[in-house]
Amino acid sequence: MSSKKRVSYFYHGDVGHYYYGPGHPMKPHRLKLTHHLVLGYGLYRKMEVYRPHIATTQELLKFHSEEYVNFLSRINPDMGRNLSTNLHKFNVGEFTDCPIFDGMMEFCKIYTGCSIDGAQKLNHKVTDIAVNWSGGLHHAKKSEASGFCYINDIVLAILELLKYHPRVLYIDIDIHHGDGVEEAFYCTDRVMTVSFHKYGDFFPGTGNIKDTGSKAGKNYSVNVPLEDGIDDASYEMVFKPVMEKVMEVYQPTAVVLQCGADSLTGDRLGCFNLTLKGHAKCVEMMKSYNVPLLILGGGGYAIRNVARCWAYETAVLLEEEVSDDIPKNDYLDYYAPDYKLHLPPGTKENQNSLEGLEEIKLQILQQLGQIQGAPSVQLQEVPPDWATGGGEGGGRKRAGEREERGRGEEDRETMDERSVGKNNDGGERREHEAEFYEGEKDQDR
Repeated sequence: MSSKKRVSYFYHGDVGHYYYGPGHPMKPHRLKLTHHLVLGYGLYRKMEVYRPHIATTQELLKFHSEEYVNFLSRINPDMGRNLSTNLHKFNVGEFTDCPIFDGMMEFCKIYTGCSIDGAQKLNHKVTDIAVNWSGGLHHAKKSEASGFCYINDIVLAILELLKYHPRVLYIDIDIHHGDGVEEAFYCTDRVMTVSFHKYGDFFPGTGNIKDTGSKAGKNYSVNVPLEDGIDDASYEMVFKPVMEKVMEVYQPTAVVLQCGADSLTGDRLGCFNLTLKGHAKCVEMMKSYNVPLLILGGGGYAIRNVARCWAYETAVLLEEEVSDDIPKNDYLDYYAPDYKLHLPPGTKENQNSLEGLEEIKLQILQQLGQIQGAPSVQLQEVPPDWATGGGEGGGRKRAGEREERGRGEEDRETMDERSVGKNNDGGERREHEAEFYEGEKDQDR
């Protein structure tokens, strides 16, 4: 009997058409590249493919404030300068890392609908693994945009999972700290957040190992701060024992894994040195626990490498072997000159010493050891699923055919620098020098 899991894949054909603006490092076009690799490798034949519903305003209000959602719904690039007070209040606009662009709210509702639909499929045991590479926007706060993120689809998906699951585990392997998700669940034991990230002079400046949660959530926020240049072996040295202990003490009934690809070698904003195989080992390990699993995207700013990573991890989830040769697809030229799937490790020095990683591991294991048994909840009436029929959200449709293959034009203009703002504690939002390319280096691929 096959042990393969049922995998559901959520993709909307319009999600790769949105554009943050000239020079901005976030390129939704990477999602179309990823999808075409999934098609090229024939992986779509091995899973259920769904066109998601468009999230409604009411759905977004389950986490975000009404004032913030209403503002995002009515703003457009032409009226931005006339709303300077609110732009500053909500951290959007030309002097932030969250610009106003055409179709911004529609984009947010598309990727959020994918994540909510994935959570519902898991809740009703229709699937074992739900995949939404367009999701994973982990920096958005209740009433504030941050780090290219406007709506926090992760928090909304976790809230959906909590209707059926007493304990949800959130894991973040993006190079940036998963601050928005941690903040949302910092005071509860219903959700444990575990983030592996670059810490120090780096955005968003949060994620200290000493930040462990508060009140009922004490010890249920886990932060693993890492240094530049970490490679596959060093990453596994920390990830494996920490996650083994987390699964042992917390015993989650559902897992959400954010697979930000900016932790890969060669990323425009990142400074780690992970290969596709090292990154995918995290996915493979969490899959092995046979717990309902929601897989999300996240960061990733060398778009051809993002597509490589998420297509490969789709294959890992399906337990399918794929060739190292990139298959023919509409975006084949992006993978020149070698046209290979896998990335060799870079030459960046690993600044994570074995002693330092061991100390971090022991400190976190000590924190997890203070948890006395997995928390439980009383039996209660299960709230209904999000309303998705008709009106603003439209109906949910099964995607039986491939999405359109229109090729977007690549932006090659100079990248705008991220602004240095303030975090919620009044501290500076830190940026690392690796977050900037200048001149001819600013290119999409």
